[in-house]
Amino acid sequence: MLTPRAMLGFRSLRALFDSAGLRRHLSPRQQLSARRLHRESSMDRRTQESGFIHPTAVIHPDAVIGQGVSIGPFCTVDSAVKIGNACQLQAGSHIMGETEIGDSCIIQTGAIVGADLAGRTIIGSHNVIGHHAVVGAKCQDLKYKQGDECFLHVGDQNDIREYCSIHRSSKSSDRTVIGDNNLIMGACHIAHDCKVGNKNIFANNTLLAGHVVVEDYAHTAGAITVHQFCHIGSHSFIGGGSVVTQDVPKFMLVSGDRAELRGLNLEGLRRHGFSNTEIRGLRRAYQKIFMPNESNSGGLDDRLAEVEQDKEVAHFSAVSFMVQSIRESFQQNRRGICKFRNWSAS
Repeated sequence: MLTPRAMLGFRSLRALFDSAGLRRHLSPRQQLSARRLHRESSMDRRTQESGFIHPTAVIHPDAVIGQGVSIGPFCTVDSAVKIGNACQLQAGSHIMGETEIGDSCIIQTGAIVGADLAGRTIIGSHNVIGHHAVVGAKCQDLKYKQGDECFLHVGDQNDIREYCSIHRSSKSSDRTVIGDNNLIMGACHIAHDCKVGNKNIFANNTLLAGHVVVEDYAHTAGAITVHQFCHIGSHSFIGGGSVVTQDVPKFMLVSGDRAELRGLNLEGLRRHGFSNTEIRGLRRAYQKIFMPNESNSGGLDDRLAEVEQDKEVAHFSAVSFMVQSIRESFQQNRRGICKFRNWSAS
């Protein structure tokens, strides 16, 4: 590929030859080299403007393809597909159904995005969808009725690695949502109607059942499963091999089968800019709530109220968020929070 400077030099040299009548003085070898240079520069310009579509790719004539899109061999693009500018579809990838892909996305070899279903799959900009991932497939919920609209919305700058599966919603009134800047490592599964926020990290084989909510900056270790309808709070950490069957409040670290509270996610809090003073406040609040002594051995509601009235910690917004997260987990249709082995009866 020629650089812009080389292309400019070639044009200047060609103009000089034409104006001076010097072309006839070039040897056949020099003329062949000049023609090859001209052809390469022309191909480079065409690729930058219109992209490249391999002759074995099957593109429906009604599909909308942006500028500078590269489509590799044996790809297929359905009629209702819209692909943004500067996207790359690598060999054997498939875009199906009513699917919209934003600018500068990379769909790697073997990946399948969308499905031939009622509804829609929307992929934002600057996303990478890994080898053989399946994004926007039909849900695995037996309550889904064939013909119902189902939806998946993925934000921007997500890295969805190889063999991941992300399913559409189970009904037209809901949607599966992935936010921005998430790293979803290999072989993860995100089921129907899940809501995933921003800047989360899911290690390999993280499995989310239907209707799970993950807030922001959560981190899972490998091979964990989360029960349907659970909530995973912001800045929380789930240890490897855990089975999570109840909510994980904000800032908490859980692990085990069944997962139990093990303390605060101290390392995660430090990495995300929480001050030492804020962390000390959170630790004091955690101890009052989950490590009761004789002076505060009442029920959970009593201990939460005591934290809210403690002048040393109540003024920290992080403490307020943590208390609110715990309270919301006991609302109707929620699952409560992961157990702590040292709890007194509450």
